[in-house]
Amino acid sequence: MNDIFKALNDATRREILELLKEKDLSAGEIADAFNISKPSISHHLDILKRADLITSEKNGQFIIYSINTTIMEDVLQWILTFKK
Repeated sequence: MNDIFKALNDATRREILELLKEKDLSAGEIADAFNISKPSISHHLDILKRADLITSEKNGQFIIYSINTTIMEDVLQWILTFKK
């Protein structure tokens, strides 16, 4: 769970998740939405992947990223356990 909160603690990574909420995207498409270097985007994607917040699938020469809705649901369920 610590990896998840570490990943969510960064505004860029939260924005990446917002983009992926709309549709699956390649790393290049994600990078085009930001004014930061592609290696920085790759670093953010790696952190999101290690936290299982996103998944990736090779499609030809591209890697397509998707949001992992299962882990997001698990996090939400965990948060809801604190509700009185």
